Amino acid sequence: MKTAFAWATALLALHLHANDWPQFRGPGAQGHANAKLPFDISATSDHLKWKAPVPGSGWSSPVILNGKIYLTSAIDRGEGLSLNALCLSAENGKLLWNTPIFAVDSAPRMHRKNSQASPTPIVNGQQVYVHFGHMGTAALSLDGKVAWKNDTIKYPPVHGNGGTPALADNKLIFSCDGARDPFVIALHTKDGSQAWKVNRSIDAKRKFSFSTPLVLQTTTGKQVLLPGSDMIGSYDPTNGKEIWRATYDGYSVVPRPVVGHGMVFFSTGFDRAKAMAVQLGGKGDVTETHVKWILPKGAPHTPSMVLTGNELYMVSDGGIASCVDAKSGEVHWSERLGGGCSASPILANGKLYQVNEAGTVYVLEAGKEFNLLSQKSLGERSLASPAVAHGALYIRTAAHLWRFE
Repeated sequence: MKTAFAWATALLALHLHANDWPQFRGPGAQGHANAKLPFDISATSDHLKWKAPVPGSGWSSPVILNGKIYLTSAIDRGEGLSLNALCLSAENGKLLWNTPIFAVDSAPRMHRKNSQASPTPIVNGQQVYVHFGHMGTAALSLDGKVAWKNDTIKYPPVHGNGGTPALADNKLIFSCDGARDPFVIALHTKDGSQAWKVNRSIDAKRKFSFSTPLVLQTTTGKQVLLPGSDMIGSYDPTNGKEIWRATYDGYSVVPRPVVGHGMVFFSTGFDRAKAMAVQLGGKGDVTETHVKWILPKGAPHTPSMVLTGNELYMVSDGGIASCVDAKSGEVHWSERLGGGCSASPILANGKLYQVNEAGTVYVLEAGKEFNLLSQKSLGERSLASPAVAHGALYIRTAAHLWRFE
C-alpha cells in the first residue's frame, strides 16, 4: 500500500556527508551505518586504532563531523559538578577542547544506569548543541566557544536527565516528561529562546519518560514523533500542535522510534515493555484505527530498535535479541545474548553490532535466522550507543573512547 510518508530521515542528514554521524543513531537517526566494520571488537583486537581517556563521567554517545568527535561529560570539581562539552580528534583521540557549560552544586538523585551527562550532542556545519535535561541546554561553535545557553526550562526530573533533542526547522525539540505536568518544547537554535511549548495531552498516572524525538519529512510537511508516558504523539515542528496520538499503558519510555512501511515502531516502556506498530497518516486519537500490531514479549525498555527491509531487530534490557517481521509482528527468532543491554544496536553492512553493559560486543548476521558471528569483551562498563564515521566504529565506555576499523 502506498503511503504519503517517506521513511524517517533526520533533517541533519540532508546537509551533511553520509559518512559522518551527527546525532544519536546516526545521519538517518535509525542506527544505520554506511561502513564495513571488523568482527573482532575487543580490548586486544588488531583493529583497535586507539583508546583515549575521557575526562569525567557520562553516557552520552559520540557524534562525529569532519574528523572531530563531540561528547558531553560531568566533571567533579570538588564542590559539585561541571557539565562540559568535549571535542576529540577522530584521528588519534587527542582532547582538542573541554568547555564548561553549567555548574551544578547539588544534582538530583539518578537511576543507577543514568549519568549527569546522558543526552547525546547534535552537530551540524555551524554549531554543536548539548543538552543536560532539566539542568540546561547550550550551543557552541565548532571550536568550543559558547554561543548561548538556557537553564530556564525547569521541570521535576525522575531518575535524572535522559532524552536527546532533535533538530527541525532551526529548532531544538525535546521532551520534558518529569514527575508532573509533562510537556514538549522547542528552542530557537539561533539564541536558545523558546519557540513553543505544548503540554502532553494524556494524563498519565506515571508521567516521567526519556524518549528522543524522530523528525519525519512527509509529502504534507514535517512531523516530530515523540513517545512519552501512556502515549506516542506526532507534533507539528512549526508550532507544537499535536497532529495525532496513540495511547497505551507505559511510562519511563526511552527508545527512539524507527519508521518504515508507512508505520512507526516503538516500545511502551515500564512496567512490561511491549513493541508496537502504528500506521502513519492519521489525525487525532488513532489508537482504535491505526495500531497495526502489538508484541508483548522481548521489547526493550532502553535500547532503540533497528529496521532493515522487512526485518525489525530489537534487544531487550535483559539481553534477549529478537528479529520480527515488521509488517505483521511475527517473531522470526528470539535468542539470549547475555548480560544487561542499554546501548542501541547499529546495523552496518548487513551486520548488527550490540554492546552490553559489561562491555561485551556482539556481532550478528542480519537475517531471519539467528547467526552470532562474534562475542568479544572491552573489559569496561558501557551504556552509551556506538557511533560509526568514515569506516570506523566508536564506543564509549566508563572511562575511555575506543576507535576500531
